[in-house]
Amino acid sequence: MQLSHGGETSPTGAPVARWSVEQVLALAPDAASRKAGTRLGAAGPWSGTGCDATGAVWGLCKGSGSTPYRTVVDTTGPAYACSCPSRKFPCKHALGLLLLRASDDAAFRPAEPADWVATWLAGRRARAAQKGGSSAAGGDGARGPVDTDAARKRAERRAERVTGGAQELEQRLGDLLRGGLAATDRSGYGLWEETAARMVDAQAPGLAARVRELGAITGSGAGWPVRLLEECALLHLLDTAWLGRDRLPDPLAATVRTRVGLPMSAAGPPVRDHWLVLAQYDTPDGKIVTRRIWLYGRGSGRTALLLSFGAAGRSPDRALPVGATIDAELTPYPGGGQLRAELGEQFGTTASAGPPPGLAATAAPAVYGNALREDPWLEAWPVTLRDVIPVPSKDGWQLADAHAGAQAGAEADSTADEPADGPADARTGSALPITPAALSRPGLWKLVALSGGGPVTVFGELGHRGFDPFAAWDPGEREEGGGTTGGSLVQLV
Repeated sequence: MQLSHGGETSPTGAPVARWSVEQVLALAPDAASRKAGTRLGAAGPWSGTGCDATGAVWGLCKGSGSTPYRTVVDTTGPAYACSCPSRKFPCKHALGLLLLRASDDAAFRPAEPADWVATWLAGRRARAAQKGGSSAAGGDGARGPVDTDAARKRAERRAERVTGGAQELEQRLGDLLRGGLAATDRSGYGLWEETAARMVDAQAPGLAARVRELGAITGSGAGWPVRLLEECALLHLLDTAWLGRDRLPDPLAATVRTRVGLPMSAAGPPVRDHWLVLAQYDTPDGKIVTRRIWLYGRGSGRTALLLSFGAAGRSPDRALPVGATIDAELTPYPGGGQLRAELGEQFGTTASAGPPPGLAATAAPAVYGNALREDPWLEAWPVTLRDVIPVPSKDGWQLADAHAGAQAGAEADSTADEPADGPADARTGSALPITPAALSRPGLWKLVALSGGGPVTVFGELGHRGFDPFAAWDPGEREEGGGTTGGSLVQLV
């Protein structure tokens, strides 16, 4: 995915990115909106289109009624407004307008915004300025003083309930081990659901979620007792960490509170940087949809995760164009090894400048291992792999270091009866298996096609199940050392 820009400037004076077709489609809240927006991505239904130097794009879209829909997008946000009655965000008209902008630059001429556009832009920017001013002044002053004593007492009461739940869970885990793990296969899911309900009553949703996950392990195939024992051990570790949290270092204690399910707020000084949007994807979580957006700070070298949530049937409101670089402030959440951050003030969107510095496949497991020291319950850790080649293996696919992949191919040619996956992973140890979840996604074939047997740069999460690829850069130009610079970004999820 190549991010282009047409020489526009934002209010801060930086160039404003013009999104590609793939970036626009990634903003769609669902497949139906993506399809409907694509139909509106041609010039036919549009009139009065225009753009200005601040990154605003607008137009009138002919609908079923006599009055066309007024649609405007502030690409520096991004933010959207449309006179249609749709509750989806962005609506199909905003998607169509951006698709038209991406595919037909001639349809938009720089112009002064129409009155209705100028009114919306002025209101939006005034609210942003007011929000920034109130934050600098202390923000919550208009709400009145906070009753710190009452808040402290509420937190203490909840901590007592969580402690009671953790003690009860420890007793149940002990009973489970004394009775033998094999017996859990006969007890059914009801045992786990009843235990999870007790953790919900104790106001420990993190413990409840982990207990529910235990109930699915018995039906996960051969070897489930080993996996169940491992997860019970991690749950026991979390219980004992909560019960002894007063003796833990502050960052680890904050991680334990987060894992148990206590709410945490972003804290610490904000970090302003040019943040590359690496990937954006949604995952269902019961009746809630969770959107994850991965960012990389060009100056700080930090990787950050933005989380937003949508109710059943609705996508989360926050969406950022994958491949763009936003000039913004992020405020991190507390906790050892925590990557989550809160998006603060944004100062503009600029063109991307290539992938982050990457690691060799051989070095990536050590990075994940270091992260586990800060958070033992960590499922995966974000890494960028540089110069890796997707190659088939006996159980699926893996990402091998470029030199190891070349060696594997040479040895496979010279040894006709040797398994194809032998040289790359069994002997050199320089390949990472791709997670089973990624094997069923079409993004895997995008990655294979993008590579074409050559090295690529890939961003994703590495965990104990393997590497889950989220985005990749095309090979780009060759460097003197034999590596690649990396070109346009392609999202794989």
